[in-house]
Amino acid sequence: MLAAEGHRVVLVVATAGERGLADLPHGEELARARMDELHTSAAALGCARVVLLGYGDSGLAIDGGVAEDRPDDAFIDADTEEAAQRLAAVLKEETADLLTIYDPAGGYGHPDHVQVYRVGTRAAEIAGTPIVLEATVNRDPLLKGVRLAARLYPKIDVRSFESAYSPSHVITHRVNVRRYARAKRASMAAHASQTTGGDGDRTLGVLLKIPFWAYRLIFGTEWYVRRDVPQGTRLRHPFH
Repeated sequence: MLAAEGHRVVLVVATAGERGLADLPHGEELARARMDELHTSAAALGCARVVLLGYGDSGLAIDGGVAEDRPDDAFIDADTEEAAQRLAAVLKEETADLLTIYDPAGGYGHPDHVQVYRVGTRAAEIAGTPIVLEATVNRDPLLKGVRLAARLYPKIDVRSFESAYSPSHVITHRVNVRRYARAKRASMAAHASQTTGGDGDRTLGVLLKIPFWAYRLIFGTEWYVRRDVPQGTRLRHPFH
């Protein structure tokens, strides 16, 4: 949406995702594939530039926590100040007006996503970036849906959603992006290596099978939290 409105959009990633669940072997082969996917995805969104900070993928433990066998340069173990300086350098170079990061929960809780929140918050302070938006999902209706689904599928872990994303009362931005649903779907579809791998269905693969009319409805709203405005504020555009 911002790119379509004429804003310069730069995508910064901390890792190449080389330890994620996939049919390809971990390491350089998966990293190359995912970087190719990343650039294709960024192009679909209209990003003008992609920056890789170069940290190692921390991976994810079976229980969803931090993996013990992570590499020495894992992003989760990076010095927050040093990593923030790297990101701040990009923000200063671009004279960024706005930075989007994950919420404190890291969305669904991936350790590297949580680190993005910490590093991004500090980088904005260093660079003097005036607006920081935490990308999230409205937890309240999501949790209701999960609890309803758990009645039919008891294996669903409802507790894992109780601390994920952000509750409704802290969300400040509800952005209507339905006009850009095809670009959004194309950007998601570009990450093909994340649709397969493991024994069960991958979330991304399932989402991409949703009929477009339903996809547009489900993914037509995006939620963000801006901490420097009072809770309860309701804004509908990132620059408001």
